[in-house]
Amino acid sequence: MPFNFAPAIVIDATLYTLLVFSLITWTLILFKIWQFAKNNHYNKKYNQAFWNAADLKAAEQIPAELARGPKARVAACGFAWLAEMKQSKFPKSLKFHGSPQELLEQRLRKQTQEEQRHTESGLTMLASIGSTAPFVGLFGTVMGIMHAMHDISTSGSASLDVVAGPIGDALVATAIGIAVAVPAVLAYNFFGRRAKHQRIALEHFVDGFLHIAFGDKAEQE
Repeated sequence: MPFNFAPAIVIDATLYTLLVFSLITWTLILFKIWQFAKNNHYNKKYNQAFWNAADLKAAEQIPAELARGPKARVAACGFAWLAEMKQSKFPKSLKFHGSPQELLEQRLRKQTQEEQRHTESGLTMLASIGSTAPFVGLFGTVMGIMHAMHDISTSGSASLDVVAGPIGDALVATAIGIAVAVPAVLAYNFFGRRAKHQRIALEHFVDGFLHIAFGDKAEQE
């Protein structure tokens, strides 16, 4: 294997890999900023409309322009289940076997998990980039130093002027790897916390929905 060419190719591949990592990181950051801002806006508007409704039937008829976002989809899932249970010709089937409140809660929790899965999409990629980018950069540095040492040995000169330049260039890969990793790690921690807050808000909404749904039933009975 021609040692003079292979390390240069590996170093270039390392830098291009880090460039791709950086593009993915900033694309995900911008997307997650937009996603969380949109979800928070929709959740706030729907939450206000839902709790200002006179009863559950009125809440089900909230206009479509307000019924958007994770909370609206969770509520729509609950409304669909209640309608299906009411209209079912086989109320004693396994699908409806058990306490109605527990079955509805199970359906709502499942939808909540689905919403959380969408919210957390991309976070694994940020975590992976944040943990691997420094090592990719370090690998490029090691290959760069090996290449520099080979050139120095070939030239037969080991003066500081000859050594400092190639070694300094090789260390650039490590610096780039760290520069790529830092935003990815910070973004992962920030969006992970935001996702946790959204999950807690959805769980509180589910608890309120269950209370209203079966509170209305108890009043009607």
